[in-house]
Amino acid sequence: MKRFASLILLLVLFVAGCAPASTPAPEPVTLNVFAAASLTDAFTEIGNNFQTANPNVTVIFNFGGSQTLRTQIEEGAPADVFASANAKEMDALVAGSFVMAEASQVFLSNRLVVILPVDNPAGIDSLEDLAASGIKIVLAAEEVPVGRYSREALDKMNGTFGSDFKDKVLANVVSNEDNVKQVVAKIQLGEADAGIVYTSDAVAAPELKTIEIPNEMNIIAKYPIAPLVESANAELAQAFIAYVLSDEGQAILQKWGFASP
Repeated sequence: MKRFASLILLLVLFVAGCAPASTPAPEPVTLNVFAAASLTDAFTEIGNNFQTANPNVTVIFNFGGSQTLRTQIEEGAPADVFASANAKEMDALVAGSFVMAEASQVFLSNRLVVILPVDNPAGIDSLEDLAASGIKIVLAAEEVPVGRYSREALDKMNGTFGSDFKDKVLANVVSNEDNVKQVVAKIQLGEADAGIVYTSDAVAAPELKTIEIPNEMNIIAKYPIAPLVESANAELAQAFIAYVLSDEGQAILQKWGFASP
């Protein structure tokens, strides 16, 4: 009986020794992505897909005006990836050695559109109506990329609608917002009669009415993306950017109203 028990013990030990060792689960990792506010909807979807493909990764987004995000990075906020709505803020980080110049690349383009509340109480039917007396307009602040683009577009409109068109429109501005999503929110709440945002923002708020801005008066915004030099997860940052640039990532961006680079 003792011999039988010993044989059973040896067999158990042998089987245990032959069993494959369990692979330890990957350590959880957080990827901090600083992205222009206009990317909120598209990047949220991209982030969810990236997390599904990388179960140990949690993507934390910080959405805001590109100029605000750039300042936060310069002041030491931990970031792995920066996606800006213009080259100016990215160039500033390159100049400050926060981003390697060769690492920055344009990953999409965007254009401007006028948005109106659902009921359009001011009866705005054309771009010329933006200069009418009593119209309430909301724009992003001039230091915000879309705010600067909006004013550049108004400069172009002067050639068509008269040399004082821009001045008349700016006289109707009742609020200058910190980012483009705040402009959209003001129009959704009926706090203004019109605003100028990106096409992608209008796609994300389909209930709003829009007035297209012709190509000759529009501004094409080009968005750069790059990993941060001091990223704690450099390889993961590169993998996220690679997904954004992939066919699948670009398809998501285009679904949300962005155009290819």
